[in-house]
Amino acid sequence: MAYDEGHVALLRDDLMDVTNIAEKKMFGGLCFMMNGNMLCGVHKGGGMFRVGKTLEAEALAIQGAREMDFTKRRMPGFIEVDEDLMEDDQRRHQMLNLAKTYISSLPAK
Repeated sequence: MAYDEGHVALLRDDLMDVTNIAEKKMFGGLCFMMNGNMLCGVHKGGGMFRVGKTLEAEALAIQGAREMDFTKRRMPGFIEVDEDLMEDDQRRHQMLNLAKTYISSLPAK
C-alpha cells in the first residue's frame, strides 16, 4: 500500500457533502478531483493540497505544511503536508478549505 487508507477515509468523510468529487489513482497515491480539477490527495507519508499561488503563503503558515517538490522541482500552488497534519481535523480542514476555495475559482474540466 503506497498510502494510508486512514487518511483516505478522513478525506472521504471531509468531502462527503461536496458535489462533483471523483477519486483517481495517480503518482503512487490517490487524488480527489473536484469538477475535474485536482483538489487534494494522499501519498506515503502524508498528503497534498492544491491551493494555488495566491493562497500558498496562508497554507504554508499551517504547521505541518511545506512546499511541494514531488519531482525534486518546486510545484507552485501545491502544498505537501505531513501525517500529523492529515490526522489533525482542524489543520486538515483549514488546508482543505483553502484548496476548495482555489479549485472553485477554476473552470470545470
